[in-house]
Amino acid sequence: MPYASSPGADVFYSDTGGSGPALVLAHGFLMDSSMFRPQIDALGDQVRIVAWDARGHGQTTDSGRPFTYWDLALDALAVMDAAGVGHAFVGGMSQGGFSALRMALTAPARVDGLVLIGTTAAACAPGDAAGYRALFDAWFSEAPLAPVAEGLAGQLIGGTAADRAPWIAGWLASDRRRIAVASDCLIARDDVTERLGQITCPSLVIRGGQDQAFDRAAADALCAGLPAAHELIEVPGAGHAVTWTDPDPANAAIAAFVR
Repeated sequence: MPYASSPGADVFYSDTGGSGPALVLAHGFLMDSSMFRPQIDALGDQVRIVAWDARGHGQTTDSGRPFTYWDLALDALAVMDAAGVGHAFVGGMSQGGFSALRMALTAPARVDGLVLIGTTAAACAPGDAAGYRALFDAWFSEAPLAPVAEGLAGQLIGGTAADRAPWIAGWLASDRRRIAVASDCLIARDDVTERLGQITCPSLVIRGGQDQAFDRAAADALCAGLPAAHELIEVPGAGHAVTWTDPDPANAAIAAFVR
């Protein structure tokens, strides 16, 4: 299994290979790179897809020390180095979008374009931070996890019970404390809204029409702030993890954008 060495982490990634344009994808919080299986299956013969696991998630291992999304941007650049990818389209869902934006700000010459899925450039609002802290207090407690996981899945994943089932099963089988440092990173993230004008590469913004995590205003703010943003792609009826639950329209938009 391929790993990239980054300061403080050994970052797991998958790589479809091939001669097509490269697309580097980062997953959402409490998910992992397997969330992009629908994109790999549909687009892997046209696009070289490199998907990686963030610290605290999937098969990546790290030091356990605090980190930021700027550190995760460096992790993704290390993955590109390890995979021999000099430049690529870079994308991410939710927290993966936080990393993708910071990649474009850190190494603009290596980012051909951005694919931002159900995400925002803003910091965590005080009300959201309080909600997250309550969630994580329950997550890290000794109480049964199943009710918390099932309630969270509707907001984090959306879609049908079948869409949510593999993620719930994974959460129930995992070490509940593994995401502790990642949860602090999520809440303490900085605001890069005022820096969006520095990102001049083409950008594609996708959201589910019923996304409960980030509203339409967050997507509109990205489109307004990014100088070369395409028209927003909104998938009616889809939730937060739109590329997982409703892959066909998302895949069509991604394929057209990368081509």
